Amino acid sequence: MMKMWKKPFLPIASISLTVVMIINAIPETPVQSQVQMKNHVLPLGTHNLQEKRTSMNPAPGVMYTKIIRGETSSKDFYSVDVAFVETQKQAKKLLGNLKRDGFKNALIIREPDRALDDREKGPLGYIVRIGQYQLEADATEMRKQLSAKGYTGLRNVYTGEDGEKTTGPWVVNVLEVDQERFQGHVVPELANDAVTGKETLTNMADRNVAIAGVNAGYFVVGENDGTPGDFAGIFSSNGQLVSEAINGRSALILSSVDEKASIASVSTSIQATSSDGEVREVDGLNRKPGLIRNCGGVGGDMITERPKHDFTCRDESELIQYTSVFGEKTESGDGVEVVINHAGEVVEIHNQRGGDIPSSGSVLTGTGEAAEWLHDHAQQGMKIQVKSEIIGDGKLLKLDQTTSMINGGPRLLENGKISINAVEEGFHWEEDPGFYYRFGERRNPRTIAGIKENGNLLFVTIDGRAPGWSVGANFEESAKVMKSLGAVDAINLDGGGSTTMTVGNDRVTRPSDAAGERPIADGILLVE
Repeated sequence: MMKMWKKPFLPIASISLTVVMIINAIPETPVQSQVQMKNHVLPLGTHNLQEKRTSMNPAPGVMYTKIIRGETSSKDFYSVDVAFVETQKQAKKLLGNLKRDGFKNALIIREPDRALDDREKGPLGYIVRIGQYQLEADATEMRKQLSAKGYTGLRNVYTGEDGEKTTGPWVVNVLEVDQERFQGHVVPELANDAVTGKETLTNMADRNVAIAGVNAGYFVVGENDGTPGDFAGIFSSNGQLVSEAINGRSALILSSVDEKASIASVSTSIQATSSDGEVREVDGLNRKPGLIRNCGGVGGDMITERPKHDFTCRDESELIQYTSVFGEKTESGDGVEVVINHAGEVVEIHNQRGGDIPSSGSVLTGTGEAAEWLHDHAQQGMKIQVKSEIIGDGKLLKLDQTTSMINGGPRLLENGKISINAVEEGFHWEEDPGFYYRFGERRNPRTIAGIKENGNLLFVTIDGRAPGWSVGANFEESAKVMKSLGAVDAINLDGGGSTTMTVGNDRVTRPSDAAGERPIADGILLVE
């Protein structure tokens, strides 16, 4: 049975015991070693923090290392963020309102850090915060009192996750794959072998008898944002493009032939050409029409065609192609659908969405103007040819049976240098600077992929949102961790509650969601 970590609050006195438990939880092998590292320690907290590493080889050419660093700081505490505002004037006004309502121990914190590629200067914004509590329950009580007075947008916070100086602790899991020695394969895996629906990484790893695994790209969580389980960015496997790119956002590219991985800023161009010569842009693949999670699409999407993380753009006129990897049926609703066989011939036409998807061939669904295009240029007996192009760092990328692509972002390292393009990739909202503060500057659970100079792959998780266990990392800390581990290129993958790693039959990460391990859309597995 797979071992599942529980998530209690761990006081300082429990830390040393926890280390022993973690070491014992790793399956015993002849190559297992426990090393107290003195050199090349992780750049988390001050250099003199205690750090313990436990390593093992789950397969030839694969090294798994668990790193436990630091300890809970007596200076960290729970508090309540009342608001994140853009100007000092707004912060002072809110502070005055709080004092008027009887909340006298509030303060203003200037947040100086902007994204590294942000052209704006000056502070990112100002936090209005109230209270210092050793127990989260006390912060929750203060939040209730503030809510009763009409304050909204309140958040419990732990100061060890602020991104400022702390002693931790941190729990970091590292998988290093030497692809010259590893005789297996590093492959992306779809949840339930289909786009629709989600699955935990432990289930994916179990049914594929994986040596190890890690969660992968961003995806749609709820129906209001599209098809649950749909990728919020590019996904390709075995030469098949399953999901279009968030144009301009980074992706991890894996190859099973030359064994060389890479990270590139990717865009997709997909076009449908009718046998009458008319051409129409295909807006997306295997997703619900009209909803573009994380934006970065084409065809006049609102509010933007630029990447915008954790936001759903909209377009009432879209042409979407479905293949059998999506599931049995297309998304239902108003519009026009045409069924195309393997030769590209239109064999069926439906004046409603939600039909069967053939195992060989595809379905083109149109809404708005795209429905009219199908009505005029996809009549029965005509042919429709759909072609896709993928551009990576300005060059045409070859998509074949050996290539896989996994969405992520932002890029963290490029050619050995820290290069975090968070604004470019949509992790900064101009109308809400607090979004980047919460997502990029505060510490969160992280999943990161990296490539070393010798071609070795690194898959790294940093547990977070667990005071006393692990405080997580921000974007800059994540980049520094990857560089210290030897990566020259690195990319942030989906994190937060999605962050998960398995080794053998064990899940070695601790879920940050209260409900436990989060079902996800895809994983990266090491299989024989």
